[in-house]
Amino acid sequence: MKKLFIVLVSSICLFSACKKSTDINSAPNNSAIYFPPIAGTTWETTTAASLGWNETEIPNLYSYLQLKNTKAFIILKDGKIVLEKYFGSFTIDSNWYWASAGKTITGMLVGIAQQEGFLNINNKTSQYLGTGWSSLPIAKENLITVKHQLTMTTGLDDGVVDNDCTLASCLQYKNDAGTRWAYHNAPYTILDKVVENATSLNYNIYFQQKIRNKIGMNGVWLPSGYNNVYYSTARSMARFGLLLLNNGKWDTTTVVKDASYFTAQTNTSNTYNLSYGYLTWLNGKPSYMLPTLQNVFNGFLVPNAPSDMFAALGKNDQKVYVVPSKNIVVIRMGESAGNLQLAVSSFDNELWGKLKTIIP
Repeated sequence: MKKLFIVLVSSICLFSACKKSTDINSAPNNSAIYFPPIAGTTWETTTAASLGWNETEIPNLYSYLQLKNTKAFIILKDGKIVLEKYFGSFTIDSNWYWASAGKTITGMLVGIAQQEGFLNINNKTSQYLGTGWSSLPIAKENLITVKHQLTMTTGLDDGVVDNDCTLASCLQYKNDAGTRWAYHNAPYTILDKVVENATSLNYNIYFQQKIRNKIGMNGVWLPSGYNNVYYSTARSMARFGLLLLNNGKWDTTTVVKDASYFTAQTNTSNTYNLSYGYLTWLNGKPSYMLPTLQNVFNGFLVPNAPSDMFAALGKNDQKVYVVPSKNIVVIRMGESAGNLQLAVSSFDNELWGKLKTIIP
C-alpha cells in the first residue's frame, strides 16, 4: 500500500472520564444483541421491512455508495446484518486497509495492556521506550505520557516535513504535552512499540490474543513506511464495531474488563478537541477540530448522524460508525469518496443524510 494511503491515518482519540449526556439513555440493550459464532461464516440477518425501515430508499443508497467508490458496506442492527453490499470485484472474502480507523483498535489494546498490569497510561512514554526516543530535551520528553499519545496531545510538532516519521529526529518540540491537540500520526504509531515493550510480545501477536481471536476477526497489521496498517474483511470490521457497541464485551467474553477505560475512550479526552476520545471520534459535542487544522469549529462533527454516535475513521473514507441509541453499526470500506482525503470528510455527513431517509 502506497504511503499516500496512510499519511493521515491516525485514528482517533483521547478519552476522558466524563460521560456523554446520552450515555445512560442510549446504552445498548445488551441482552438483545446477537453475536455471530467465532468460527465459520454464519451470521444471522434481519430485514429492513421487519424493522420498519424505509426500503424504497435502499436502491438510492446503493447507487450513491457505488458512485462514491465504495467496496463494501454493512449495517448491523442488534448485531444482525440488515444490509450487506459489495461492489465491483470486491467480495465477502476480500481484505482492505483500515487506515486510521485502526487507531481505535490500538486505543482499545492499550487499555487491555493497562488492565493486565503491563502499563499505566499516566506514566511517561519514556518509561516504556527509554529516554531519547524523541529529539526533545529530557525534561520536555518526560512530560509526554501514554495518555497524551492516545489523545493526540503530545505537543510534538505535526508540521514537520513527514509527520508519519517515527525517528527521534522527526519528533520535535512544539508545545508542552497536554497544551495542544493535533492529529499527528507518528506519536500514535509509537504506541505499538510501547505495547510491545510493556508486554514483551509482538504487537500482532498481542492483538490476536486479546482482541482478534476472541471475537472471530481475520486480518493482520502490516508495516507501510513508518506506519503500521490493519487489513481485514468488511465483516471483521463489523465484528469490531459490534464489540464497541457492546462496551468491549463479546457475548459472554469480556474483552475490555476496565469499564472506566472504555468510557474514557468513547468520551471527550481533552479540552481542545471535544470530539475526540482515545483514538476515537465523537459526535454530539458542541465543537470539533479536524486533522491538519488548528481551527475549532462549532457544532456536531457529523450533524446528520445521531448525537451519541462514535466512530473509528480512516483516510480515504474507511468508516466504523457505532450508534448505541439505535443499536446499530455501520461499516464502509473503499477508495476515497472523492472529498478531502483525511480521516474525517464531508462524506460522513453526506452518507448519514442518506441513512436518515432509511433508518427511523
